Amino acid sequence: MTAHTLLLLSLALLSLALVLMAALLLRRQRLQRRGAEVIQNALDRSAAGQPRESDGPAAAAPNRDEQLPAHWLDTRLGRLLVADEDRQLISQCGFPSVRAQLTLLLTRAALAVGLPLLVDALFVHGSDTSRKGFLLLAMAFVVGFMLPKWLLQRLAARRRIRVSHELPLFVDLLGLLQSVGLSLDQSLQIIAKDFTGVIPILGNDVATANRQYNQGRTREHAFQRMADLHQNQHLTDLISLLIQVDKHGGAIQEPIRQFSERLRVHRKAEMKTRVGVITVKMTVVMVTTLLPALLIIVAGPGFLAVIRSLGSMVK
Repeated sequence: MTAHTLLLLSLALLSLALVLMAALLLRRQRLQRRGAEVIQNALDRSAAGQPRESDGPAAAAPNRDEQLPAHWLDTRLGRLLVADEDRQLISQCGFPSVRAQLTLLLTRAALAVGLPLLVDALFVHGSDTSRKGFLLLAMAFVVGFMLPKWLLQRLAARRRIRVSHELPLFVDLLGLLQSVGLSLDQSLQIIAKDFTGVIPILGNDVATANRQYNQGRTREHAFQRMADLHQNQHLTDLISLLIQVDKHGGAIQEPIRQFSERLRVHRKAEMKTRVGVITVKMTVVMVTTLLPALLIIVAGPGFLAVIRSLGSMVK
């Protein structure tokens, strides 16, 4: 038995172990969910005096993340497969934290094992023990391990762009609600309740911050997550402004108006920069495509006349 055969056998056994572990985790989660639903139904019947079977799953739904086997994420393997940077990316993408982390753990483990097996079956063919074969397997392992993180980084970048687009509208809504005489807390509650369809990302973040504030946390602690999560300097400045107004009091209408004007100026500068970049790109396109056609149309007859004259002189 060669070393390559031993490597494939070990990878296959590791893949089987991962599949069995995933099946056990899913079975345990199903049993825990069923037990929680039974307990919730019993509590509802004892509280209301009548059976409420239809309310059990709905009542137990908010606690399903707590029933997931999150202790796997705190192990050494869990912290290796799902690092702190990966958890930050999951939060930036807006996914449920525990469920998405477990999904990332299983996906990474499956791809890191399954992709080398696929590459071995398609390209290495089980007999190539040269340096090229081991290099292909190593590259497949690296790609399988890093592919989920690359996808998360792409989704997080798109979400940050959407946040930068939603921020001016959020500032305008906040200034409009302040101008009609509402307090800061009332304005934030209305934005989270009625304008989530217009600014879905910031609206959901404001709703989460309001919920944490109502549960007893300070305004600074509740809204600092928004500033740290999206990595937007303008959003960080806005959060600092809201925290200062909530802490020290005072009118917020004029600072909000000035902040909105600063955002407009910044967006105009960004648009001018993009137009300048597009102009440079279009210049390259015109030089490579339009200029040859223009030379052919303009200088073509002259070249033909010169060639004919030279031909007649030769004759």
